[in-house]
Amino acid sequence: MSQKTQLNRRAFLRTAGMTALAGAAMGTGTSMATATTPFVPEPADGMYDFDTPYSRVGTDCIKWDAQITKYGKENIEVGMGIADMDFQAAPCITNALAERCKHQNWGYTSRPASLLEAIAKWNKTRHGVEVDTDSIVLASGVHPGLIAALKTFSPPGSRVLLMTPGYNGFYGDLRGSQTLPADSPMNLVNGRYSINFADLERRIAADTHSLILCNPQNPTGNCWSQEDLLRIGRLCLERRIVVLADEIHCDFVMKGQKYIPFASLPDKDVVNNSMTFKAISKTFSLAAMKSAYFFSTNPEYLERVQVNHRADLNLLGLVATEAAYNEGAPWLDQLLPYIDGNHELVESYMKANMPLVSYTRAQGTYLAWIDVSQVVDRIGAKATAAEETSRQDASMREVTAEMVVERWFVENAKVQLNSGTSYGTGGAGHMRMNLGTSRQLIQLALDNMATALQKL
Repeated sequence: MSQKTQLNRRAFLRTAGMTALAGAAMGTGTSMATATTPFVPEPADGMYDFDTPYSRVGTDCIKWDAQITKYGKENIEVGMGIADMDFQAAPCITNALAERCKHQNWGYTSRPASLLEAIAKWNKTRHGVEVDTDSIVLASGVHPGLIAALKTFSPPGSRVLLMTPGYNGFYGDLRGSQTLPADSPMNLVNGRYSINFADLERRIAADTHSLILCNPQNPTGNCWSQEDLLRIGRLCLERRIVVLADEIHCDFVMKGQKYIPFASLPDKDVVNNSMTFKAISKTFSLAAMKSAYFFSTNPEYLERVQVNHRADLNLLGLVATEAAYNEGAPWLDQLLPYIDGNHELVESYMKANMPLVSYTRAQGTYLAWIDVSQVVDRIGAKATAAEETSRQDASMREVTAEMVVERWFVENAKVQLNSGTSYGTGGAGHMRMNLGTSRQLIQLALDNMATALQKL
């Protein structure tokens, strides 16, 4: 869709909204003065405020409200679990939503060509990867797309390769597709993870048809090199395994690091043996808007996967996504160094003030993967976990030492982190901390944690 067409589409929405408001005003005497006023003004100095805490409490927010429900409001000062951000949305998103809401009809909607063009442009300008708009399939999230792909390539009961510790949501995707995990633990040396290729190859069996790649990696924060990605891709091509690349964290790359899109690799056969799954639900914190997409250079793969895929699109999610892709770059460009600073703060603070924990700064994502193995030992978490497991019904999930540590930090520091064992093999002795929040809250969390740990 041309820029002129896109502008005309927006002009129509503005006109339609103003017409409806005019009718209402004529009938009620309501002023029309606010009809064209932006819902949220852009900052006068062009500088966005990420440092003032933005409260999400009371909005049915999982990151905060679900933890308050679980542990009690008096026990949660900082929620640092689920991977979304606490910042006020980029004004361009809120304003686009407000503008669309002026047109007060919510009937069926078609797939907007302008959104596909915005997706392709973002991937090209920010990441250097060419995405054919005809290859883009819209989805209500990365998970539904992955489940459709797993159902296509991996029969029920077959195994899916995962490099672990890895995103815990993948295990839900495997349950949804009735497949089984084949965890390949990564090497860990001096706080930095690397792929154990010998182990990865050993995990491949006759019933292995898919590998889920997280790039950049959640929770470790690794940004995989081109060499790593090519080696994965060629191994999978040789063994007839389809690469499913979840690149939802791709816009968060720290200073001096680089994200390599799997679809940009210089081996055409490797790229053709893959599918890429993306969204900006992390980039602009739009998870509740239910808007994502996937693409591939392999038309046969796309055709087969779409048999198992139903989009169930959310109109406001499409509006928010297009606005973010078209107008949100300045907001993100200011956010990235702020997140980088958060990583730096946590790494330096823990090194100076928390001898019982350690953190090696992530290369990407806004997540910190914290080593708490000494805390596990100091509070006797393994023994506590074993005792609690022995007392509960056999059908219940096993209590792990890391779950005990999670509870300990809530009770003693009023900070909620995610238990490392939920991220698969290799997650023991670790916690995941979300740094997508105000630095003031991060400082509060660190101070609370340091004070609690000093008593051990």
